[in-house]
Amino acid sequence: MGKQHDVIGSKIPIAMTIAGSDSGGGAGIQADLRTFAFHQVHGTCAITCITAQNTLGVDRVDALTPEAVVAQMEAVIKDIGVQAAKTGMLLNQEIIAAVTTQIEALQITNLVVDPVMVSRTGAQLIDDAAIATLKAALIPHATILTPNRYEAQILSNLDIQTLEDMQTAAQRIHELGANAVLVKGGGMQGELRGVDVWFDGQQLETLVAKPVDTNNTHGTGCTLSAAIAANLALGYDPLAATRRAKDYVTYALNYALAIGQGQGPVGHFFPLLVSGPWSV
Repeated sequence: MGKQHDVIGSKIPIAMTIAGSDSGGGAGIQADLRTFAFHQVHGTCAITCITAQNTLGVDRVDALTPEAVVAQMEAVIKDIGVQAAKTGMLLNQEIIAAVTTQIEALQITNLVVDPVMVSRTGAQLIDDAAIATLKAALIPHATILTPNRYEAQILSNLDIQTLEDMQTAAQRIHELGANAVLVKGGGMQGELRGVDVWFDGQQLETLVAKPVDTNNTHGTGCTLSAAIAANLALGYDPLAATRRAKDYVTYALNYALAIGQGQGPVGHFFPLLVSGPWSV
């Protein structure tokens, strides 16, 4: 059951994103923090890498040291604490291992793992050693794991073409140790576009949303996992948190931002786009 709260005079929920920085502001920690704010959840972060990117693509990536990532996590947890967390781009084997160790040491729960390994277009983003560490070390700590089609193919060793393939993949991936798996259908074609499959060891659910006709979809994966984490921090159970997050992303896609010369981001602050900026 979700917990509504009066922001003034009560303890606001806290969430953390452990991910990379997107200089274009459409994905990564920038998208995550906007998503947390939309849900009236205070966002904290541990930055894993810095990218030079825009709507046309990524020009450069600089990794932070594992020690720097760990220090950020420790600083937040020992003072502020978190009710939920998500991981995004962890970039390499060393950072993945360090983050996993800290999740265990700091006893971080309500963890959403967005296994950023392959882009929605099928391009592999991290090397095989990093993928192996992600599978063996981090995924077993996940409350919810959110692979896209191509990531799900790697994790399940299955070619995914149909809804039945997505369902089988979710069940296979669940065996890696995550409490629940959401195989995302954003990379699917035709009737399966926008269809996700949920499996938690007992419930096998098909989550459907009306597809939104827009080319400005940058950051949808980051935004979905951040919205799930925010809803977990608010007290919703995992499936309810996932349903609410999917609704949020769908609304945000309806107000996607046509900025830059390439693929713009979703409209994280869509209520402001409708009603206008807040003013005194």
